[in-house]
Amino acid sequence: MYKDIPIFLNDFLFYLKTIKSLSDRTITEYYYDLKMYLKYIVYRKSYGQIEDVESIDVTKFDIEMLKNINIIDIHSYIAYRDTQRDNNSTTRARKISSLRSFYKYMVNVAKILKDNPSLELESPKVKKRNPVYLTLEESKKLLSTISENKNEVLRKRDFAIVLTFLTTGVRLSELASMNVNSIKEQQFSVVGKGNKERIVYMTEACKYAIDQYIGIRPKTDDSEKALFLSTRKQRMSNRAIQHMIDKYLNMAGFDTSLYSTHKLRHTAATLMYKEGVDIRTLQKILGHSSVATTQIYTHVDDADMRSAIEHNPLSKI
Repeated sequence: MYKDIPIFLNDFLFYLKTIKSLSDRTITEYYYDLKMYLKYIVYRKSYGQIEDVESIDVTKFDIEMLKNINIIDIHSYIAYRDTQRDNNSTTRARKISSLRSFYKYMVNVAKILKDNPSLELESPKVKKRNPVYLTLEESKKLLSTISENKNEVLRKRDFAIVLTFLTTGVRLSELASMNVNSIKEQQFSVVGKGNKERIVYMTEACKYAIDQYIGIRPKTDDSEKALFLSTRKQRMSNRAIQHMIDKYLNMAGFDTSLYSTHKLRHTAATLMYKEGVDIRTLQKILGHSSVATTQIYTHVDDADMRSAIEHNPLSKI
């Protein structure tokens, strides 16, 4: 339980964790978003009596104060996020999503509020961007760079990690949580967002790379089940994996401000889609709850568009 927020907000966070099975990271984001929302409301209702929003104590924020919030107050908060905290449209859209979830809970689940002021709240228009990814040749270049590592254990471990990202599209947290006994023949199980377990299938090359690493994986006591180990023979953390991949990306000549661990997931999805994998199958592979999320991979690059234009029967006239 968080001690710096009112009990009704703690109850909402417990609901997200125990009923909705959201990850700790997501719950923490809700916590920060909604605590700042309550702080701003206190600031706004003080009519200039309070200057520092950050220092406001919201532990005594009660239900009556919550009932007095209207859509204009919420619009003011969103404007504050834009003008005073320099939030872009994507970030503001996430803040709005947090508010909608909170008010929906307060009205429909906890039944503490009768009216939901967020129903009239519009989301800012978010520019859709094509995902950044490595081409097939660039992916091969990255793997080739890893192959130059003279340390056999690190070379085989890092090669297996990157190839798993590039061929299965798993998330960073999913790969980091893999255990030796997760692998069954040519597949392994992971626990994704919302604590949903799914089966991930491997290519022959991916399975071979993992087997090669397991063959020389450092010996540990039975308590350490992690597949990918650090040099200290402990499970590699998300940060350690990110650092390792950034190192190889940099060595291969890629701009690490554009390319990252998550971009390897984009790469896997994009390469599969370009090879003809349908969007519904891709959704299952990536573990997306909605096909709308997967549709970002249906982008067509410039080369594909040029090729399509050349197929016009009037192109040679």
